[in-house]
Amino acid sequence: MNALIETTGLCLAYGGQTVLRDVNLSIAPGEIVTIVGPNGSGKSSLIRACIGAVQPASGRVIRSGRLKIGYVPQSLAIDATLPLTVTRFLGLPRRIPADRAARVLEEAGVPDLGARQMRDLSGGQFQRVLLARALLDAPELLVLDEPTQGLDQPGAAAFYQQIEAVRQQTGCAVLMVSHDLHVVMAASDRVLCVNGHICCEGTPEIVASAPEYRALFGTGTQGALALYRHEHSHSHGPDCDHDHDDGHAHPARHEAAE
Repeated sequence: MNALIETTGLCLAYGGQTVLRDVNLSIAPGEIVTIVGPNGSGKSSLIRACIGAVQPASGRVIRSGRLKIGYVPQSLAIDATLPLTVTRFLGLPRRIPADRAARVLEEAGVPDLGARQMRDLSGGQFQRVLLARALLDAPELLVLDEPTQGLDQPGAAAFYQQIEAVRQQTGCAVLMVSHDLHVVMAASDRVLCVNGHICCEGTPEIVASAPEYRALFGTGTQGALALYRHEHSHSHGPDCDHDHDDGHAHPARHEAAE
């Protein structure tokens, strides 16, 4: 199938200093691709170049014609004194039909939040609402830039499990940046480790065992990835950042990547 986004020899520079070089990347329809890397490695710059928010210093970015993109930012500041329900927030700047708001809240895993005030949401609920807003136009590609900052690990795991559910429900591809390492990698089809260039890429297990990845993040993440994928023991409800261990094993995915 044709790629939704493809980069060839992509280089990005700010103030005359190169932040990314020689990046060749393609995003296929329906796949989940995660970008990981240390702070300042160029992760967020890469996704911004992919969606056209920044221009490359050299190389090319090719997007399929009329590609619909939904974007979930790291955070969004809303005045706490402003009376604003979730449904009204989803309809800014123009109101949307109630059934459309209900549909995206259902897809984001928070069907009962429509009447709640935005200021009263927990961190996990707030991010689910941002996810719902990104789904309003039925995107072919969902882009997330470190969307779980401020959430604890179980809350982050619950959010990324919802992303996988969204992919299954809608068929959209997902491109995301994360610092959650093994948690987000467990929900990914393919992982790119970036540090000024693509250090390594492949399935989560391949990247977690790659010398380049382990040099950046240490050797402990490989074992943690296996633990999460095969013995994940948290049951996460949609209305909270995390729930407690229910005493049972819940695999993060139903099949292990080869």
